[in-house]
Amino acid sequence: MGFRALYMGTAEIACASLKALHELPDCEVVGVITQPDRPKGREMKAHFSPVKKYAIELELPVLQPQTLRNNETLGQLRSFHPDLFVVAAFGQILPQAILDLPKHGAVNIHASILPRHRGAAPIQWAILEGDEETGATLMKMDAGLDTGEIIAVSRTRIFETDNSRILRDRLADIGASLITNSLPYYISGKIMPKQQNESLATYARKIVKNDGKIDWSLPSTDIYRRIRAFTPWPGAFTYLPIRQRNLLKIHEATTSELSGSAGEIISITENTLVVACGNGSLDLTEIQREGSRVMDVKNFLNGCTLKPGMILGEA
Repeated sequence: MGFRALYMGTAEIACASLKALHELPDCEVVGVITQPDRPKGREMKAHFSPVKKYAIELELPVLQPQTLRNNETLGQLRSFHPDLFVVAAFGQILPQAILDLPKHGAVNIHASILPRHRGAAPIQWAILEGDEETGATLMKMDAGLDTGEIIAVSRTRIFETDNSRILRDRLADIGASLITNSLPYYISGKIMPKQQNESLATYARKIVKNDGKIDWSLPSTDIYRRIRAFTPWPGAFTYLPIRQRNLLKIHEATTSELSGSAGEIISITENTLVVACGNGSLDLTEIQREGSRVMDVKNFLNGCTLKPGMILGEA
């Protein structure tokens, strides 16, 4: 039996699930709800969300309400006559009045194995906390923050080479597979959602720009996870012991066993820049000085005079 779905999403990770829903047999995507356009760049031009761009390519109607908490928006959503809301990385919590609109309610694709890492930044926190695996959860939505009943889960290992961008792209595909493989069985009543185990719940708060500042007193393994978690945004950064353009973003590094004072440059060769941490050290391999492009250490050292014994970290 066919059903009418209204899709709600904003971020890049949500595009794969929109594609899967659009291609699902017996499903008609009647519209897409996404966040309002935001000014961006030096000229502050209106910037479409990734989901809006993709919805336009699919020739789907797009609605961009400033808020979901008024009667006007409620009436607009009702006019689509949806049987189901499908939500992924949308950016607003759905009030109960909206959840009650479709006969099948609303489902959400969340980028973690719930109830672990509820909230805004599950991908970053899975890397930060050293989780060995993560995944995507298809859940029935309620008025709480990622607290609804679980429909299906798909898992993946977190590899040492994963940063947030790499893991995001893999989880986008995993979430889309849940739409393809599990959503029809939920609609037909062949999957019964299960309550989350509240005793296992953790919260993945929103990442802010200053989270990227490196504390060199931490162990090298912790800092390495932060570099991976904060690539591409907000970027893991420190400060060079020079006067101008001293902010330095670290894009890639490896851990090593050399030791020294926290933040101390303990070794420089043609291709390596090794910095001591609270325990162990980091061999910086790909870095970016403020106002410059990303480059390997060899090219960076050609234009920046650093010496062993210098300390990184102070603005």
